[in-house]
Amino acid sequence: MNKSQSDRPSWDAYFMDIARLVATRSTCLRRQVGAVIVLNKRILSTGYNGAPKGLAHCLDIGCLREKLKIPSGQRHELCRGIHAEQNAIIQAATSGTDITGALIYTTHFPCSLCIKMILNASIVKVYYLKGYPDDLSRQLAEESRLEIIQMT
Repeated sequence: MNKSQSDRPSWDAYFMDIARLVATRSTCLRRQVGAVIVLNKRILSTGYNGAPKGLAHCLDIGCLREKLKIPSGQRHELCRGIHAEQNAIIQAATSGTDITGALIYTTHFPCSLCIKMILNASIVKVYYLKGYPDDLSRQLAEESRLEIIQMT
């Protein structure tokens, strides 16, 4: 069976599908997030949200944020996990991969901590699927003129 050109996903859809797949590795009980950093249609790094290397996962010991009744979008520092965007940036840094000018595809709108890291990592465009309740994040993105595109 021959596949037509119109059956192929766009590059953006392709990379977002990969971000969705990366999210399946998440160990967060609240939200499974995946991120893919891309430059010139080449994947540079990926990340998902979960506990740092060598620490127990929330899947195994429970969610600190749930125990403390912290709403989404608030008090990001009170979490055992590292966000998907952060892990993707860290993966690039530890492997010596320059992500200047790259795009990031993430399953959720980045929080304010991640937006700041994205800006300082010189990522130029964010594609995301689902929203996230963090007004500061949106303000920082607008102020910096970071290009942000919601996909469906």
